[in-house]
Amino acid sequence: MNTAELVNKLLGRADGSLDQLKLHYGPLIRYVITPILHDERDREEVFSDILIRVWDRIDQYDPNSGSWTNWLSAIARNAAIDRLRRNPPPSAELTETIPAPRSDPEQEFLRKERQQALYAALFSLEQSEKALFYRKYYYRQSTAQIAAEYGTTERAIEGRLYRIKQRLRKKLGGDFYDG
Repeated sequence: MNTAELVNKLLGRADGSLDQLKLHYGPLIRYVITPILHDERDREEVFSDILIRVWDRIDQYDPNSGSWTNWLSAIARNAAIDRLRRNPPPSAELTETIPAPRSDPEQEFLRKERQQALYAALFSLEQSEKALFYRKYYYRQSTAQIAAEYGTTERAIEGRLYRIKQRLRKKLGGDFYDG
């Protein structure tokens, strides 16, 4: 079954369409949520939540706006992060991932401006650099996992990530760039 057929079955609320979603895209969903949620029970519960979210929001999927796997991955990632925010591990410090409460229009404008600058800087990276950056910082995959899948060492991945971050700092005019 191809993606278009699955989406049409989901849109039509066809019997078995959720089973097909689990069969064909369950591994992708688990791949996205596993680095974020370390507790197996949380992963299973979030996996079920994701299937329900897809069922409820399938009409929001627009193939002209992005690929099916990107849409599904974003739903999975956001569901996992939502769970982590609601039930943080006892010793976890989430201050970097929880945004500060929106204060005023000026702060909101500045946040959006920084966000647009970051997107532009990320867009300027080579595709392989962008993929590596997203795997580490968006999908929260461990350096060990990335290295194993790339067939290289953790140190090599850390070096590449360091160089990518340096280039991004330079493009964004970051405080840490000395040149």
